[in-house]
Amino acid sequence: MSAAEREAVQAFRTEVVEPSMTKLVIVDFWAEWCGPCKALSPVLEKVAADYADKGVILAKIDTDKNQFIAAQFQIRSIPTVYAMFQGQLVADLTSARTESQLKAMLDQILRQLPIDSADAQAEAEIEPLVAMGEEVLGGGDAARALSIFDQIAEMAPDHPAVLSGRARALVALGELDEADAALAALPDDLAKLPEIERARAALTLARSAPAVDDLAPLEAAVAANPDDLQARFDLANARMAAGDRQAAADGFLAIVTADRDWNEGAARQQLLKLFEVVGLEDPWVSSQRRRLSAALFG
Repeated sequence: MSAAEREAVQAFRTEVVEPSMTKLVIVDFWAEWCGPCKALSPVLEKVAADYADKGVILAKIDTDKNQFIAAQFQIRSIPTVYAMFQGQLVADLTSARTESQLKAMLDQILRQLPIDSADAQAEAEIEPLVAMGEEVLGGGDAARALSIFDQIAEMAPDHPAVLSGRARALVALGELDEADAALAALPDDLAKLPEIERARAALTLARSAPAVDDLAPLEAAVAANPDDLQARFDLANARMAAGDRQAAADGFLAIVTADRDWNEGAARQQLLKLFEVVGLEDPWVSSQRRRLSAALFG
């Protein structure tokens, strides 16, 4: 290896390999005479800038000036674009020629790798705060939960879990119009996320099951005629609005067991909405889904 080659290798280690120990490095092999390279370069630079907080950086390798490095990577045509992490090539990005294509590929890669990034650090700080807000909201103190989510929103105003928690706290407080306005104001990229869909389900459920001040008349109606499925449905909705999810689930499941097709499956649909609001990963939801499966197919 000549002195020039050793220098090239050392520069590559410094500019590409070492940063890749904690970052995702986009390695762009290009040349000054290459028209497609010049066309692709602005796309790579923009995406790298957009994804800087996600731990992505761009390294450009001029193949004319770094023939030894290009040979080591067996570069036969340019532009050739690789993604490197911890000194290893993890993806060939050459086929991505547009911003949307490149971002889609990077998103997939970033989900699988422990990249050190500002976003990851911020997420680590916010996650326990969101968990606290969810715990308080699940415990029935919606006012305190709203206060917690409002405080977190000052740190991360566009975080989907924070937006979702805040909207669901508003719903729990009966501030349905305010929750609706908050969700309606979200941009499309946030509005379609599962966290926001969960909040929207809570709003829909609250509007379909308004709170009832006194459950006694509904309870009396069910006791007087247990076969009155509409009365059971109204009582289950009222219990759900009151925050008694177990009693609500029991009521909906009783209807499904008696007649799973009653009112075009209204009880099953309402129960599924409740599952979505609570969270599909919640252990309580898992146990209730097993009960629903048994009622439907047992």
